Amino acid sequence: MAAGAPGPVDSRESKGGLRAALGGLTTRGRSFLAAGVAAAVCAYVLGQGDLLRVGLLLAVLPLVCVTVLYRTRYRVAGSRRLAPSRVPAGSEARVHLRTDNVSRLPTGLLMLQDRVPYVLGPRPRFVLDRVEPGGSREVSYRVRSDLRGRYPLGPLQLRLSDPFGMCELTRSFSAYDTLVVVPRTEPLPTLRLAGEASGYGDGRQRSLALAGEDDIIPRGYRHGDDLRRVHWRSTARYGELMVRREEQPQRARCTVLLDTRRIAYEGAGPDSAFEWAVSGAASALVHMLERGFAVRLLTDDGRAVPDGSADGFAASAQESAEAAGVMMDSLAVVGHSSGGGLSRAHDVLRGSAEGLLVAFFGDLGPEQAAVAARMRQRSGAAVAFVLSGADWGRAGGTGAPGSGTDDSLRLLREAGWTAVRVPPGAGLAQVWREAGEARSGALPGTTGFSGGWS
Repeated sequence: MAAGAPGPVDSRESKGGLRAALGGLTTRGRSFLAAGVAAAVCAYVLGQGDLLRVGLLLAVLPLVCVTVLYRTRYRVAGSRRLAPSRVPAGSEARVHLRTDNVSRLPTGLLMLQDRVPYVLGPRPRFVLDRVEPGGSREVSYRVRSDLRGRYPLGPLQLRLSDPFGMCELTRSFSAYDTLVVVPRTEPLPTLRLAGEASGYGDGRQRSLALAGEDDIIPRGYRHGDDLRRVHWRSTARYGELMVRREEQPQRARCTVLLDTRRIAYEGAGPDSAFEWAVSGAASALVHMLERGFAVRLLTDDGRAVPDGSADGFAASAQESAEAAGVMMDSLAVVGHSSGGGLSRAHDVLRGSAEGLLVAFFGDLGPEQAAVAARMRQRSGAAVAFVLSGADWGRAGGTGAPGSGTDDSLRLLREAGWTAVRVPPGAGLAQVWREAGEARSGALPGTTGFSGGWS
């Protein structure tokens, strides 16, 4: 990913002209100017001609430097490249800066500075020596954030300085880039249970495309296709080799539901319950996409990602790959919702086709637990990870134990959910494995699930 200014930066481009250039005097330049004026005044009062000449020299030197630096036409182009532009929280990204001298004159001393949010680290500064005409310089720095989000980088600033250090002129490029810090993801174990099927239709109903000679849906020949499947009538019609598309598997579907209600979570920061739920949702959708499922992300306010189709699912594997980036970008900036219920998410699930449902809930009161239990009606299988505010609050030094979460878990299990309680600091792979063990009755009182859990 590269970006730069629309055009080169001219060293003479400055709002206010020469007056603004005088504002670029450094501490050394201002000191020389003040000393020269003071010496000239003293020379006039005392009648000392030699002191007057010294004062004039001290005062004129910074003014000459300002004039020369202002009238010198440096044309410098800059660009920025992120590698990569999307990183998990806690990982580093490298930013490469390139400066090109597109003028016919060599530049003087250049000081390069990039603007970055304080979350990513200190502001990087570089000193570039003389750049020959047509030459370039490349520098790089690292950025890292433990907090997910979208962080702007730039604009890039260039400081021009004279050899005596009397004056500095600052120029800014107009372009900037965005670093996307997505939630951390954790590799999840592949659980193969009774009734489990892979994401591309194994063990599921397939839609036959060859019902008769007139119902053939041909496609272009691909390297490796069996020549016995060549359909000669379609080949003659289209003028290229065509083969029969005898069957088209239906992709299994999975909905990852994330509860973002503010009242459902306690605490904040990278180790809070809400951040655990966001990271869990990211890990689940990545895992299911790798298993070949068509996945969508759904929040408690009823917003589905991606939203390119009527039901929110991508129609093909290629679209799913693109949707994965969209969903991770959405999780990078997702925050608490002001809503207090799950009814909107229930309405979306009620109108969609059956499929696997993986939910990450915060605290569920009796009313919201009943709404969540009804979500199971249209889902082929439902798995819930419940983060108790009492548990996570006690881990942070607040809160008291309560039986509300136990009642919610019991209600979900009675409705057919596989519900797992998430203790503070638990790894997602651990609770993911516990959900699989619940299928065989390893967790007492837990209703198992079948079909689509991989």
